[in-house]
Amino acid sequence: MSARAAVLGTGSWGTAFAATMADSGSTVHMWGRRQEVVDQVNAGSNASYLPGIELPQGIRATVDPEEALDGAEVVVLAVPSQTLRGNLEGWAPLLPPDAAVVSLMKGIELGTTKRMSEVIAEVGRVDAHRIVVVSGPNLAREIAEHQPAASVVACLDEATAERVATSCVTPWFRPYTNADVIGIELGGAVKNVVALAVGMAAGMGMGDNSKASLITRGLAETARLGSALGADPATFMGLAGVGDLIATCMSHLSRNRTFGEMLGQGMSVAEVAAHTSQTAEGVKSCESIHQLGIDHGVDMPIVGAVVGVVRGEVTPRQMVKELMTRSLKSEGD
Repeated sequence: MSARAAVLGTGSWGTAFAATMADSGSTVHMWGRRQEVVDQVNAGSNASYLPGIELPQGIRATVDPEEALDGAEVVVLAVPSQTLRGNLEGWAPLLPPDAAVVSLMKGIELGTTKRMSEVIAEVGRVDAHRIVVVSGPNLAREIAEHQPAASVVACLDEATAERVATSCVTPWFRPYTNADVIGIELGGAVKNVVALAVGMAAGMGMGDNSKASLITRGLAETARLGSALGADPATFMGLAGVGDLIATCMSHLSRNRTFGEMLGQGMSVAEVAAHTSQTAEGVKSCESIHQLGIDHGVDMPIVGAVVGVVRGEVTPRQMVKELMTRSLKSEGD
């Protein structure tokens, strides 16, 4: 189904998703903060974030959010999660009243511990039945290269989820619908923190046993938090749970995995941030996810250990020692 879509954000995932919607037949109008990137998109590429990728026709870009949002049937939000509230305060009056509002963001807001859909509902004044979350093993560059991938389109309203799914389906991008917005968002947020831990292990030269152990126990932490917040446990066995977790933890295209690897090699958080140009969501969201666990009485030792490293309280090697010397217990505890 073709749609008039607005994609707010010209980073790698926002651009790849805009290209997917255009390939599906939608007309896409993007908003970008930087004129330089907007000019690149209008010239048929986004060399700043997806170098070497030619964008399909049907995409144009602007620095004016009102122009981008005019007449949109689907509004896609693709900005760093910690900037969503500030951006939405300006965009809220411009959102078309009947549009589906799609979140591509994978984070938990600092200070409020709100999921991105909750921020959209509060600040954007959008009814929950119009809020859609897209998540899965979706490394932006692979999707922009038309490598086959699947994803989850989650919404409380089945018809809205189906409308968004049909606006982005292509022969190489297969969306599945789901009603578990909470589980889909938690899976997408927590996996970034686990990927930081896995990256640290890789940076310290640890092998696949270590990485697999972190991934598996990280999934257990995610499922415990999800259970406390009312998510469907089956969600974490799906694309937006274990699927996204594996892709983010194991791929060198993953910003969070790469950030963690540099930490494991001895760089500080400030040094890695200065070295990289894109947002690693887990670095900020680890604090809010840690707090969310505390608030709901959920034990999340890997998340807590990553928080310690990000704060500079422990080194990655000390983090591993702390995790490995915890008291013995049943795997199901």
